[in-house]
Amino acid sequence: MKLQRKNRLRAVTLGAVAVSGALALTACGSDNNNDGGSKSSSSASAQAGSVKCDSAKGNLLASGSTAQQNAIGQWSKDFMAACSGVQINYKGVGSGAGIQEFLQGSTAFAGSDSPLKPEEIAQSKKVCSGGQAIDLPMVGGPIAVIYNVEGVDNLTLDAKTLAQIFASKIKKWNDPAIAKLNPGVKLPDLAIQAYHRTEDSGTTDNFTKYLKAAAPADWKFSGGKAWQAPGGQSAKGSSGVAAGVKQTNGAIGYDELSYATSGKLQMAQLATGASKPVALTTDSASKAIADAKIVGTNGDLALQLNYATKAEGAWPIVLVTNEIVCDKGNKADTLPATKAFLNYIVSEDAQAKLADQSYAPLPAEIATKVRSAISSLS
Repeated sequence: MKLQRKNRLRAVTLGAVAVSGALALTACGSDNNNDGGSKSSSSASAQAGSVKCDSAKGNLLASGSTAQQNAIGQWSKDFMAACSGVQINYKGVGSGAGIQEFLQGSTAFAGSDSPLKPEEIAQSKKVCSGGQAIDLPMVGGPIAVIYNVEGVDNLTLDAKTLAQIFASKIKKWNDPAIAKLNPGVKLPDLAIQAYHRTEDSGTTDNFTKYLKAAAPADWKFSGGKAWQAPGGQSAKGSSGVAAGVKQTNGAIGYDELSYATSGKLQMAQLATGASKPVALTTDSASKAIADAKIVGTNGDLALQLNYATKAEGAWPIVLVTNEIVCDKGNKADTLPATKAFLNYIVSEDAQAKLADQSYAPLPAEIATKVRSAISSLS
């Protein structure tokens, strides 16, 4: 898996659309009817490669994380090409908004870059009749530290320096703390423009978890999906942060690797305490995901990542996007399409495509557990 591969797959933003004559599938509810005609001769058991359509049909609505949007876009095209009776409509609105739409019963599943909170699981029981929402890890999303400083092609930072930059304590690129990490690099007397996400974001949550874990003395904020530090510039979505950094000399931001590579943005290395600074690749990110622990209970597969790792070659800033779905209580019309699509995207074939889009595939052990959880959805 090499960063040098060009990302030729475009992000596909699939907005929810009205489909004439088609039933819009919503998330979870108290619909206890049987399949009631959900099987279709045109789609039942249809297969194309690793895609198994089974009895899936209709318009499947989902929303959430923009971090996984490139992956979901490609997977949706692949799935719909094989299963002509299904329309996948995924809106990249951010993890926080996606979870809220799911909890309101508006979508079949949500994408979130942070596991569900206990209060969200409790709230989900209102829409998951007889069950609750669970986290299914699906997409490994390395978070890059992107920057745009004219004349600086190689940059090394560490957690302490990053925390001070994003807390507006380090304000110039030639600050002694940055210079110490970059001997021999000519750093300009240029103001730092630090970009963060405008809306609630799982990417923000994971980035600040890294700062809290690796530089607790310098990052005093409580963290979460909402940005809390003073100052800086805000931008909407992953694409907004990437665009802001690319257009601004002196800018720095955090964004998913897929946006960094597709936008041809410079990425900093990190001094983590390992023998040498770590560059971000899908391989270095996978090392961090493989070290994660499953901490969810009652069928929930939420992961706990080690953001303060000093392991050789491990990139510590990584997120895992979860698909949030009801374990029980899914609507009968929604369930076949939900299971078929989720089964496809966790398949070996679909996961193998992630590296070409600058994502990190799930480790085999975690993927196996996700497949088992999907098979028991009802």
